[in-house]
Amino acid sequence: MLNYLEILDRANDGPYMTEENWDLEKVSMTAKRLVKKYKLAWNREEIVVDDGALIDAIWQAGYEMAVELGAYSRSTERIIQLSQDEIDSGIRNMPQSIVMGEGKDARTLYARRPGDERAPLFFGGTPGTPVPEDLFMLNVMSYMQEPLIDLATCGTLTEIDGRVVRTGNPIEIVSTRRELQYMRQALTRVGRPGMGMLAAQSSVSELGDLAAAQSKYLRSCDSHLVPLLNELKMDHRNISRAVNSLEYGMINASLPCVIVGGLGGGPVGSAIVNVASYLVANITCLADYHILHPIHVRHVATSTRDVLWVISATAQAFARNAPAIIVADIYPKSGAGTKELLYEVAANAIVNAVAGGHLEGVGAADGLKPNSTGLEGRLMAEVALASHRMKMSLKEANAWVLKLLPKYEHVFGLENGNPGQPINELYDAKSIQPKDEWLKIYEEVKTDLKEMGLNL
Repeated sequence: MLNYLEILDRANDGPYMTEENWDLEKVSMTAKRLVKKYKLAWNREEIVVDDGALIDAIWQAGYEMAVELGAYSRSTERIIQLSQDEIDSGIRNMPQSIVMGEGKDARTLYARRPGDERAPLFFGGTPGTPVPEDLFMLNVMSYMQEPLIDLATCGTLTEIDGRVVRTGNPIEIVSTRRELQYMRQALTRVGRPGMGMLAAQSSVSELGDLAAAQSKYLRSCDSHLVPLLNELKMDHRNISRAVNSLEYGMINASLPCVIVGGLGGGPVGSAIVNVASYLVANITCLADYHILHPIHVRHVATSTRDVLWVISATAQAFARNAPAIIVADIYPKSGAGTKELLYEVAANAIVNAVAGGHLEGVGAADGLKPNSTGLEGRLMAEVALASHRMKMSLKEANAWVLKLLPKYEHVFGLENGNPGQPINELYDAKSIQPKDEWLKIYEEVKTDLKEMGLNL
């Protein structure tokens, strides 16, 4: 693989370009041209793509974009150029399996494919969502205790000892270390001390990442995020995250949050950008695995028709052409305590499990509020495993999603969304169990899914 010092050199010495010109002349125009070149279109009634030729064309277009554009450094306003040989080397070196965690709690992530006989794995937690300190332990333990959850993640601490956490401020060091202390304590309390984590989520800048790279915080068997900024961009903060991992040995998860309806245009152009983002992240983010997290330009959620389509197309593109470990974030519009949340989770779970991904979540209420609980994490795993047991085909999965959409799609038109309630109103803080009213809603939705034919 390319020596990472070369990436630093190119970020400093590459061709100059303003960020606005990168966005418009490079990303937007290239996406538009490639959509036209390959005559690509999407069908809003075919959410789970069942067209191998279309998937392969999206892959080829994304590959062309990665080779042609490379990445952009926001810190230096320089283009980080990548050759075709380097992109190909990144593909060849994508890990096909990774062991996370240790001892009896260790799990092996692997590159899945549609129809894979191996079931998906599940990260439980509220990735990236803001969580007050007094709710943090209750939040993470509600997921960690679930038997079907394999790995742990968490939200971001918004305050420490009553002090607001600010990006790039020394308090970010304190908050990230505090997060990891809570995570390790919570794992011990639920009897799963060796469980692997995707953590250091309270680190918005590189400060927290650097502070947490110690065995008592973030172990080498854990992973952290190395974001690729929108779209196809890096900066010195995130390059520092990658550099920091080189000798310490922690596992890197790339995170490109492609905006559907943004620079790539509609779902097809956004899928092209997502494919290109992974290929670039193999090199610039030193990615060991990839987070699949496209978001809607207006609704944020991953459960809209067009975002689910991008998820299906991107996961299949890699499964068919360059198998990689892909973990999909589930970010519903609705929050805990609502039926719509559970139907959104079910739709996401089916799409991701059938398309060849692992699953992470749930970042309910658009990931904007601490309104998430382990109960919807349980349903995420139950639905994904049911679709796996049923050997659900792509066509069958699409039929399921079309049946689920009418049960929640109306929430995208609500002026104030459907935020639900925070976890302390839905869980008993001492027993860490869902209260009767929330459990009743879960059971009602689960019964409905069974009556619809899902083998739960």
